[in-house]
Amino acid sequence: MAADSRTTVLYGRFLLFIAGLGGLLYGIDVGIITAALLYLDKTINLSIEQTSILVAAVLGGGMASSLVAGVLADWFGRKTMMVVSGFMFVSSVGLIVISQGFVPLLVGRLLQGMSGGVIAVVVPLYLAECLSAKRRGQGTAIFQFMLTFGIVIAALTGFFYTHQAEAAIAAAAGNAALIKAAQNHAWRGMFLSVIYPGLIFFLGAFFLSESPRWLLRKGKPERSMAALRRAVSEEEAEVEMREMQELLTESKTKAASGSLLRRKYVVPFVLACIVLSLNQTTGINSVLGYLVIILKQAGMNPSHATQGDVVVKVLNCVMTIVAVALVDRKGRKFLLNLGTGGIVIACLTAGLIFYHIESQRHDVLARVQSAVVGDHVSLPVNTTTFGSSDGDRPMVLTVLYSSGNGDKVATVLSNDPDPTLTIAPETQGAHLELKRAQYGPVPTETTGWLITLCLMLFISSYAAGPGVVVWLMLSELMPTRIRALGMGIALLLNQGISTAIAGVFLPVVGNHGYFAMFFFWGGCTVFYFLTSAFLLPETKGRSLEEIEMYFDKGGVKATA
Repeated sequence: MAADSRTTVLYGRFLLFIAGLGGLLYGIDVGIITAALLYLDKTINLSIEQTSILVAAVLGGGMASSLVAGVLADWFGRKTMMVVSGFMFVSSVGLIVISQGFVPLLVGRLLQGMSGGVIAVVVPLYLAECLSAKRRGQGTAIFQFMLTFGIVIAALTGFFYTHQAEAAIAAAAGNAALIKAAQNHAWRGMFLSVIYPGLIFFLGAFFLSESPRWLLRKGKPERSMAALRRAVSEEEAEVEMREMQELLTESKTKAASGSLLRRKYVVPFVLACIVLSLNQTTGINSVLGYLVIILKQAGMNPSHATQGDVVVKVLNCVMTIVAVALVDRKGRKFLLNLGTGGIVIACLTAGLIFYHIESQRHDVLARVQSAVVGDHVSLPVNTTTFGSSDGDRPMVLTVLYSSGNGDKVATVLSNDPDPTLTIAPETQGAHLELKRAQYGPVPTETTGWLITLCLMLFISSYAAGPGVVVWLMLSELMPTRIRALGMGIALLLNQGISTAIAGVFLPVVGNHGYFAMFFFWGGCTVFYFLTSAFLLPETKGRSLEEIEMYFDKGGVKATA
């Protein structure tokens, strides 16, 4: 008996380790592009739109796969789909690393996103169906912790390669070939270095048992019981098997006359869809994906921006640990209310700081337009050309233009070694169209660290609330009969909104400023807070079957 107990404990740890690696890969999917953006368009010709698409492609791939993942998980099993997701991740890294143009990069990023979409549906689903009610909160929280740890791993990888690249660029002493080689090595190295956890997840998933609830639904009670005994104690296995069989019998009895439009299905499904949608309108994936760019625009140099990126993402990881400790003690609603309230404060404060920065810049489009000669621009950036500066502070000229391959941004600082705006057509005969030109003081490093503090509050609040709670509540709210498909649809909305926000981020900030995005995120999170406070029930300490019965009996009170 002691040996059996020891085996159960060891298998439980192995299950959590492999499932946690799934979260790690999902976090890497989201975070690895952040520092790579510093060098990607230096070695591969990309427009603003194409760069935004590459950032959003992971989210788009996740959106496409999340709905299919639920259906496939019902057909082929949770374990099988975990193996498939690991294979897709490893393949995507190989394709990205050998890419020489936009299309193969896009395909690789889409495949990476499809892997993440499958993981986001199947791993929480697998954990919810394999773990006991006492450990379900802990297990799903570990998945979220590993997701945030994956983001930290991506940030540290970016910092390491950025440090190497900047040192190599300085040593190149202006040699264009050596500079390009350093930039090329940096972003490819970032992607290649994360293939190893993908390989471990892919191989480790083969040694997991299938979900006992899925096996029972497929008419395999013996295998279902065996899978339960691997994951929980003998007593817990007996109790859970009895509850599962009772609910399955009831579901079959009501299947002929029981519509999927009943309250027990519709109410939790709609709540899950609302929460998953609002979770992305906080701007979390755009903040994580563009964090280095945001800090750089706030006044930091590339090295300090990547340092700030690491600080914010390590804090994300630490606060997730705090949430893991609290989620089964304080409850889901408490953490969600606390987290969404903090996000609102962080977004509105950051928006005000960026508005102060961006309102100091003035329109110089006519001046830049007057320097266009034959679709070329060569214009010195100094006080003689653009007028007075702000004391001793350097000035920055930012020009949004199009010249044969979508919109691009040219940025020139007045304290650059050669502060000259130079724009030339990318292809012979291409027409240059200037769309926006802004000139104003460069933000100080102090401003950059103020924005870092705002993002630290943002990420702390998200990690302690929505980051852990949303995945847990999604798997808990969905009834067994529609869990896989319902989670897929909810995640489809989640990834669709995330993709749209990430895809429009650079065009919006290019035309309206960073303050516009932060104000938008803050406003949306106000609705998230209200939804959490007044519509969501508390699910702490209840089995999946008890939660389903609660909705079947018409439970609607937020405090239940």
